Amino acid sequence: MTKIRRHKVFISFHEDDVRYRDRLVKRLKGDIIDRSVHLDDIDDRNLKTDTIRRRIREEFIADATVTIVLVGPKTWQRKHVDWEIAASLRHTKSNPRCGLLGIVLPNHPDTRPGYLRGELMPARLYDNACPEVGYATMHRWASLSGTHELRWWIDQAFGRRTKILPRNRRRLRGRNSSLKTGPGWTSSGSTARVYATPRHFRRQLPAAQRAQTKKKRRRFTGGR
Repeated sequence: MTKIRRHKVFISFHEDDVRYRDRLVKRLKGDIIDRSVHLDDIDDRNLKTDTIRRRIREEFIADATVTIVLVGPKTWQRKHVDWEIAASLRHTKSNPRCGLLGIVLPNHPDTRPGYLRGELMPARLYDNACPEVGYATMHRWASLSGTHELRWWIDQAFGRRTKILPRNRRRLRGRNSSLKTGPGWTSSGSTARVYATPRHFRRQLPAAQRAQTKKKRRRFTGGR
């Protein structure tokens, strides 16, 4: 098996999806920066946007080189997820920007393979995963066959940091959305689609290992 470089990872998620975060933490062990921004951690009422990004990058995501966003049904509503993504993309001499990838969870309403509405994922993540930018990639939790594949996704995100410029011009979300359901963050309810899965990863594996991925995937994802 090809050895993959290990990187420090920050996980951005909605609190309803903490069980999936915990499973990734267990898998990645010492590679996780296990801290997220919570309510009242930062009083944003009198702070400039760049100050908020800098404080999150220095106080919460320091040392991380890749950020994983766990995309559940309510993730797009949470302002702190938007702040964490924005801070991850902020580039300075002391804290270079993070690589970025999203993992769509089994509880997300878009379950059809190869289909994901952009308005039901965090807007800033969509900005960077859309085909014309390509800084972030999107993956499905259900397609994850094991820790080796997860580390490969992370390593690919790390490599894109110096090859592709991210898009980080969107204004920071000022408040959490109160919508329980709805069209997402777009006012028109349009159906923007973005999805990219590195299917060639499995084709690069030896045949014997490739034949075992279905069993590994079911064990890793809990059969979902």
